Amino acid sequence: MTFFQLARRNAWRKPYRTVLLMFCVGIAILIYGLTQSFLAGSQGTDGASDNLLGVVNKAGRSQPLPMSYLSRIAADNDVAGVAYMARMRGFSGAQTNVVMTSAVEPRSMASVNGRELGLTPELLAGLDQARDRVIVGKALAEAQGWSVGQRIGVTAFQMIGSNGSRDWSFEISGIFDGANASTDTYFMIARYDYINATRAQGKDTVDAFAVRPRDGVSPGVLASRIDALFANSAAPTKTQSEKQFLEAFIRQFADIGLIVNLVVGAAFTTIMMIVVNTMAFAVRERTFEIGVLKTLGFSRGRIMGLVLGETLFVFVIGGLAGLAGTKLATMLAGPELGLAFTPLVIGKAVLIIIALGLLTGLLPAVNAMRIPIVNAFRSR
Repeated sequence: MTFFQLARRNAWRKPYRTVLLMFCVGIAILIYGLTQSFLAGSQGTDGASDNLLGVVNKAGRSQPLPMSYLSRIAADNDVAGVAYMARMRGFSGAQTNVVMTSAVEPRSMASVNGRELGLTPELLAGLDQARDRVIVGKALAEAQGWSVGQRIGVTAFQMIGSNGSRDWSFEISGIFDGANASTDTYFMIARYDYINATRAQGKDTVDAFAVRPRDGVSPGVLASRIDALFANSAAPTKTQSEKQFLEAFIRQFADIGLIVNLVVGAAFTTIMMIVVNTMAFAVRERTFEIGVLKTLGFSRGRIMGLVLGETLFVFVIGGLAGLAGTKLATMLAGPELGLAFTPLVIGKAVLIIIALGLLTGLLPAVNAMRIPIVNAFRSR
């Protein structure tokens, strides 16, 4: 019998107890996987860029910026590209079904952020065919059940058209996928010239500029220079990276990172206490057998390795079940949650499984290693 087979048979000596331990480990890994998938997804901050700057009004995102800022930002030699956008929040159908529309100049947006969004020349050409056309993100299209060629209606919360109505009608000309699962595609892109010409208020203003620094240029330094450029103007700016902006936005509701760490930490601490206590009890049950193994020539190191292998076996099986559950949950979750079960999340989870498997088995393993043979035989 090999060393692994011996450890496996020891683990299955009490099948009911082993299954419960695996279940606990699986639940802990499931919690970890889902929370990390959220942070890595489009609604979290891990997928946001540090190298893409957003310029908004210092007084608040609801305050517009004049279009004239565009040429002054683009004139900076360290700016590789700049785009502008006007945001329209509204709903489609039920008022709780919120839809975000970014009105942009398609070519400039493609030069700044087209690769991350997956904007192809075919998608841009589709927008050119009519002013009321939009391209929809994959997550939003899947959530709404929209398809190419469909005409949709959006009722804006604030933006009023020149006809006095808040109802806007668009035709879907394409669907963009995003570069990866972490890309936010829960919005749609409309043409700025159409929105700007049709709206009743705020003409020739934008809600934000998106700036791509040249290679090798520090985004932080460029951000400070842009803000200094408009510091004494009627509408001073606040420039942040996409990641900084998203983190600040989420903190308005809660410190998601702290909450995730507390939840995951509590889950893992509980699991460690349960497994350590159970394995210590299991080792005490086998005190006599450990004495027999030592008599047969098993070294202290092999005895220790046997117990560690047993706990590692429980964690590996339970952890794999937890990862499988996480994958299933991310597939079943709605696209609006933006969960991204990335290789990085899987890699971190595997390292945690191995580390916890060894750590929780360390104390019972040391106790088993230090049991004198005479005391082991007296235990029967």
